[in-house]
Amino acid sequence: MSRTYLDFNATAPLLPEARAAMLAAMELCGNPSSVHAEGRAAKAAVERARAQVAAGVGCKPQEVVFTGGATEAALVLAAGAVVEPTAHDALWAHHASEGRIYAMGLANSETGVIADAPGEKPCELLLLDVTQSVGRIPFAFGWSGADLAILSAHKLGGPKGVGALIVREGVDIAPLLKGGGQEMGRRSGTENVIGIAGFGAAVEAAMRRLETGAWQPVAAARDKLEAMVADAAPEAIFVGQEARRLPNTSCFAAPGWKGETQVMSMDLAGFAISAGSACSSGKVKESRVLRAMGYDEATARSAIRVSLGPDTTEDDIARFAEAWAAQYKRYKARVA
Repeated sequence: MSRTYLDFNATAPLLPEARAAMLAAMELCGNPSSVHAEGRAAKAAVERARAQVAAGVGCKPQEVVFTGGATEAALVLAAGAVVEPTAHDALWAHHASEGRIYAMGLANSETGVIADAPGEKPCELLLLDVTQSVGRIPFAFGWSGADLAILSAHKLGGPKGVGALIVREGVDIAPLLKGGGQEMGRRSGTENVIGIAGFGAAVEAAMRRLETGAWQPVAAARDKLEAMVADAAPEAIFVGQEARRLPNTSCFAAPGWKGETQVMSMDLAGFAISAGSACSSGKVKESRVLRAMGYDEATARSAIRVSLGPDTTEDDIARFAEAWAAQYKRYKARVA
C-alpha cells in the first residue's frame, strides 16, 4: 500500500538541503570548543548555522542559543510563567499563576490558528513559541515585540533533536544547562554539530520556500479538503475556519467518532494524520486546546488534525477525503 503523509505539524520530512549539510558536518571530527584547526572547523559550521537561523527568524546571530529542541528551550520557563491556555504542552507544563514571563504560541500546533501578541505585556517578558510559524508565515523576532522565542528544527524540515531559544539582546536569563559554558553560557554541553548544521540549512531552505509562495497552493488545497469533508459530513465542525490560520492546517471533528479511532482507521487506509499534538498521541483524552477554546467534550474527543506540505498533491487530498468519507459512513452505520 502506498502511504500519504499528512502530518507535517508533527514533523516535516527532512529537506534535501538539511540532509546535505548534515552529511558534510559528519566529516568534521573536532569539538567546537577546541582551538585547533579541527575544532575551529566544527565551530565554523555551528556559527554558519547560527547565522542562517538568525536570518530566518529575524534576529541577531548572538541572540540564537542552540538547544536539544523546543521543549528544552522552554526550560527558560522553569521558574514558573503565566502561560496561555491553548499553548503547547512544552509551555503549559511550566504554567503558574504568576511569573516573570508570559508564554504563548504564535500559531497553534493543533488548530493552526494564528494568535496576536498582546498589545501590552502581561508580565515583564514575552515568550513566543514560533515552532509552527517559522518558514510558513512571515515572522521576524525583531519586530514581534517578544523578548524570547523557541523553535524546533524538525517542524520545518530539519533533523529531530535540535532547536533554539532566541534571547533578545540585553535580556538576562538563567542558564538552561550548567556546565562548560557553551552557547554563551546559556546552554552548556558540547553542541550537536551535525544537527545544528542541518537546522541552519533547513531554515534557509524553508525561508526560500516561503518567499517563493510555496505555501499559497497548500492553503488552497487545505480549503478544498475541508469542502470535500463538509460535503461528506455536513455536521462536521471545523476549528478556526473563520480565523487566521497556518496555510497547511485543518482541525475538524465529527462529534461522537473518537479522534484516535479516526487516526487508526486512516492509518490502515494509508494516510498519516494526528489527533491533537504529536506529543500527546496515543493518549486517550480530549484535546486540552479545544476545551480551552470553549468546545465541548464530545468535540474535543472527536477532533483530528490534517496538516499538509508543499509537496502534497490534489490527488492526495482527493484520495484522503474519499477514504475518510468511506470510514465515516461505516461509523455512522455502526452507531445507527
